[in-house]
Amino acid sequence: MMVTVTGYIEKIVFRNEDNGYTVFELIDGKKEHICVGLLQMINEGEYVQVIGEVVVHPVYDEQIKIQSYEIKLPDDEESILRYLGSGAVKGIGVKMADKIVRKFKEETLKIIEDEPERLAEIKGISLSKAMDISNQLEEKKDMRAVMMYLQNYGITTALAIKIYNHYGDKVYEIIDRNPYQLADDIQGVGFKIADEIARNVGIHTDSDFRIKSGITYALLQASAEGHTYLPMNQLIKRTNDLLDLRNDSLENQIMDLVIDKRLIVKKEKSEDIVYVANYYYTELNVARMLQDLNFTSESDNEILKIRIESIENGLEIQLDDQQRQAVAESVSSGVLVITGGPGTGKTTTINAIISYFEAQGDIILLAAPTGRAAKRMTETTGYEAQTIHRLLELSGEVEGNNSATKFERNEQNPLEADIIIIDEMSMVDIFLIHSLLKAITVGTRLVLVGDIDQLPSVGPGNVLKDIIRSEQFNVVMLNKIFRQAVESDIVTNAHMINRGKQLELSKPSKDFLFIKRDDPSRVAGVIVTLIREKLPKYVNANMLDIQVLTPTKKGNLGTGSLNKILQNELNPKTFNKVEKEYGDTVFREGDKVMQIKNNYKINWEKRGNYGIPIESGVGIFNGDMGIINKINLATELMEVEFDDNRFVTYGFKEIEELELAYAVTVHKSQGSEYPAVIMPALTGPVMLMNRNILYTAVTRAKECVCLVGLESTIQLMVENEGEHKRFSGLDRRLQEINIEVSEEWSLL
Repeated sequence: MMVTVTGYIEKIVFRNEDNGYTVFELIDGKKEHICVGLLQMINEGEYVQVIGEVVVHPVYDEQIKIQSYEIKLPDDEESILRYLGSGAVKGIGVKMADKIVRKFKEETLKIIEDEPERLAEIKGISLSKAMDISNQLEEKKDMRAVMMYLQNYGITTALAIKIYNHYGDKVYEIIDRNPYQLADDIQGVGFKIADEIARNVGIHTDSDFRIKSGITYALLQASAEGHTYLPMNQLIKRTNDLLDLRNDSLENQIMDLVIDKRLIVKKEKSEDIVYVANYYYTELNVARMLQDLNFTSESDNEILKIRIESIENGLEIQLDDQQRQAVAESVSSGVLVITGGPGTGKTTTINAIISYFEAQGDIILLAAPTGRAAKRMTETTGYEAQTIHRLLELSGEVEGNNSATKFERNEQNPLEADIIIIDEMSMVDIFLIHSLLKAITVGTRLVLVGDIDQLPSVGPGNVLKDIIRSEQFNVVMLNKIFRQAVESDIVTNAHMINRGKQLELSKPSKDFLFIKRDDPSRVAGVIVTLIREKLPKYVNANMLDIQVLTPTKKGNLGTGSLNKILQNELNPKTFNKVEKEYGDTVFREGDKVMQIKNNYKINWEKRGNYGIPIESGVGIFNGDMGIINKINLATELMEVEFDDNRFVTYGFKEIEELELAYAVTVHKSQGSEYPAVIMPALTGPVMLMNRNILYTAVTRAKECVCLVGLESTIQLMVENEGEHKRFSGLDRRLQEINIEVSEEWSLL
């Protein structure tokens, strides 16, 4: 049944500031109504008319589900008094509201709007306060008008508030002249939103504003693929495809952006390459800071040899020549890179380096890009390791409009350490290494450890490979596979994959299994059986700890399809499990989920006995996994428990940052280690069915790897050396800085 009700808002029970979803009590005469719906910027005490459908909620009884609403000026003394006394206007309380209404009666709001100076006739209200009250009411009216205006373009309440706070009532002029400016000025307004607004206001598709915004957006899209720049010809093609243009030359618009210092164009070899300015200067600053740290010192080789032998005796280990070299280089080098595949003794080498500097009484810090990697580093070294974000003391704030992460540790407040060791360096992108280096003082040793053959970071850059390719630093490559590692077919086959040698899949193995299936549905069936019945006991792990890794998101064996299958089989719908549908995904209590973007502001807490919070912090990052504990449909909140006992509460608007994680892409598994890994190997895009993907998937498993599919597909992956080319320039920036330094010294 549809009803129309007019009254004042007695109490706002709940409001989601992101999407405007509001639950409030509406008083119509003496009757109280519970109303729910999407409303922009309403306050307690306001007078509204709502049109909606009366529905019966299973828990909250009768409600009005709002179809449309209108905020009206109160038209009687009681309503005006309630409005002014509600706190909606700063500086007016219940007593002052009573004074104002008793004096001006039904004309109160008209006088505030047209003759605000008359408010000064009331004791306790100065002329300046009277003008402030009038301005507040006018601003609220202006803001509501902007909200309603922006709502037409699908802009959320939270984003509309940011736009209004930035531009005020000039927003109409900005949108009419150049809506693409919103994408430049306001974090959260992307090119697509700006382009939709521009289309609605009639801006031509070949407008310079649109083309310039499209160029910048094309570069930012490329950064999401890992690039820090694009060759000029690729940038032009991507921009034309994005804007649906046929313009072979965008030179004028690109040069305008260069003049505005928003882009950097460099000539490299026979082509021009184009950076967003921030990306170029980030690479350049990383190069400068790394070179500043890259000191060398003389060591007494005999004493060093004796100390290394003492470490071997103390740890009861036998280092090979490369490992001894790594320990020696860590003493004499400001920056050292240690790289090697599984089973080559990277952890043993780290332990030996720690022992050396610990014996000297030095301050040692250990870190890794992810929580899982840091936890594993702690377990294998016995020394506390942290995530890089936690090491740098993430503040939860951002710097400026560029959404750069803000850390408490930086050049003004550097880390206190003699040596810093970073593991899983292949995962570190250009912005994270930039933040880390800003917090390291010259004289501190930096040891970077990683597997150069792993997939590169999810974020932009190719940091580990570029540092090694630059040939500016001491690099120790560990390539001897130790006896205990040789006994593992996971390690042996990983190295065979890396060398392009065919695998003996028919050979019996305790930890490397191949199950032949030639149909997607049969592959999926085997995966379910392995997770639900076979592997948990075999590797002594929980069912949800076993991870399916797949090369692709799409297709019958991509993450999209597999997650739906695995959710239905491993966490089926039941009457006592609350669920929330978001897009084409159903989130259910008990589901395994993954964070798919960095959120530097979201709060987490760790809980002790009886659920009492014992620690809190900010930041959940791309790749973090957890389990959905609770979903509350009334408050629109969902609680997820992540690794390391971190509990996070998401508003429903924020769950776009989550996806089901029974199956994840190999890219998303970087830095993680699982008791068992299952990988479908049947079909997929050639560019993703390659050696690098297979190698990374296999090396994520600790106890067991199961490949399910066709032997021919696996062998083709081993043979396919092609991997997605990543455009990054840190290696050239490092070489350029080295040349500059050499030239400066030659002039002295």
